[in-house]
Amino acid sequence: MTSRRPYLIRAIYDWVLDNGLTPHLLVAADAVGVEVPGEFVTEDSRITINVSPTAVRNLELGNDWIHFSARFSGRPFQVNVPPGAVLALYARENGEGMLFGEAEDPPEPPPPDTGGDDDSDTGGKPRGSHLKVVK
Repeated sequence: MTSRRPYLIRAIYDWVLDNGLTPHLLVAADAVGVEVPGEFVTEDSRITINVSPTAVRNLELGNDWIHFSARFSGRPFQVNVPPGAVLALYARENGEGMLFGEAEDPPEPPPPDTGGDDDSDTGGKPRGSHLKVVK
């Protein structure tokens, strides 16, 4: 099964915005794949980022990556975070949200394609389409 974390991140993000509050991400900056400005990372390797629509541009809360651009001390920075590195998403004003716990390792990438279609179950013959023309 896929991780439920990216789905919960999107749901909590929408819920925080729907209530007129400011969503913040708490990220494990030392997790694999995290790209955040290092000078804003705390001693315990955490960074808190305001991800409200007025604070970030081109926010994409995907299943595999969270991407956006933001300004840190006036300088633009492209932020890339795997959802497994998100430790919490909460509203700045009241702390309501969700704590996800420790960072998850990113999923293993699929094995490389060996080239060509997998026709082993058809005796090496290409498969015909299962689609039919409807008139």
